[in-house]
Amino acid sequence: MPEIDAEGLKKRQDELIGLFNRAPMKRTFGMELHYDENGSAIFDMPYNPDFNHTLGGIHGGVIATLLDNAGWFTVAPLYNTWISTAELQVRLLNAAVKVDLYSRGRILSAGKRIAMAEMEVRTRDDLLVAVGSGSFAVTSMSITKAGA
Repeated sequence: MPEIDAEGLKKRQDELIGLFNRAPMKRTFGMELHYDENGSAIFDMPYNPDFNHTLGGIHGGVIATLLDNAGWFTVAPLYNTWISTAELQVRLLNAAVKVDLYSRGRILSAGKRIAMAEMEVRTRDDLLVAVGSGSFAVTSMSITKAGA
């Protein structure tokens, strides 16, 4: 994994929270981002009936977005450059009907060119809704240039 001290990691996490807070998708989805003591990105998303599919459950694309965000924002603080989602795998396990959701990421590996994470989405009463994994490509674009 890339070398970074605890203070540097916290600073990068704070910068990424600021970046996310300016993103239009934050307003659209109503998501909030924070990090736990292990460095995992956690996204809280309140229930919004506008995200339901025809049968009343939260659409899988919304759940996939929660997974992608959790993985990306867990991996991103480890790098000084922008990362890009290269691959996202989603497994929908249970319906999420009229519930708030949260997602969490966990780093599997972080190399010079590719980082990998696993993610999950759960309801507040701890029902596992989905799991996923992602590969994130490390680019040469500076985070500052990308908007952070």
